[in-house]
Amino acid sequence: MNFVSVRIITSDVQRLVHFYGEITGMPVTVYTEDFAELATPACTLAIGSTRTLMLFGGDIARPADNHTAILEFRVADVDAEFARLSDLLRNVTVQKPTTMPWGNRSLLFRDPDGNLVNFFTPVTAEAIRKFDK
Repeated sequence: MNFVSVRIITSDVQRLVHFYGEITGMPVTVYTEDFAELATPACTLAIGSTRTLMLFGGDIARPADNHTAILEFRVADVDAEFARLSDLLRNVTVQKPTTMPWGNRSLLFRDPDGNLVNFFTPVTAEAIRKFDK
């Protein structure tokens, strides 16, 4: 088994496409007005409109109502990313770059739908070994 994708359901696909393209600096492939993907080397972030829910049986998810998941991106330098994105993240930063007890330097913010996003960099030898496997 291979975990390959996370999908965000939104009422505004283009807004999230723009946001995730901006924060990652990576291209987001827009397949239709209802579906797009940001493919990274490790996993794909899919963005689907609320209209796609009908294909899965109807009202099974609510956009902009996530209170449990955090989307995490490993970056080379959390502090540099925070500086690069400071204007974009000004009003949505939850936690400025902080070294966590488990050895990652972490920046936590919200996307336009309110989903939590974490940029992290392993900074301790143990954390680096964990992610270099």
